[in-house]
Amino acid sequence: MKVIWTEAADHDREAVLDLIAEEDLQAALRMDELFTNAARRLSAFPGMGRPGRMAGTRELLPHRSYRLIYRQNDDLVIILAIIHTARHWPVEAPRPDV
Repeated sequence: MKVIWTEAADHDREAVLDLIAEEDLQAALRMDELFTNAARRLSAFPGMGRPGRMAGTRELLPHRSYRLIYRQNDDLVIILAIIHTARHWPVEAPRPDV
């Protein structure tokens, strides 16, 4: 199955790797390899992630600190985002005052 990264997911990946590389370039390279391997596994087993917090999505943890959010459409896996596990996601819309 083909795997594609959305522009937003690519941006998330670059931001994560840049942040890690500021402290440790080798750690950033290892993290990039984890993201790449996760995408490769999704190509073979797209249903391996757990049901996502948003309807129609699934989540896979390539690392204990990062959640890969994706959607499967027919013969395509679309990686939507990489979210830090400590981050509250999805962000709920503020409730209007009653």
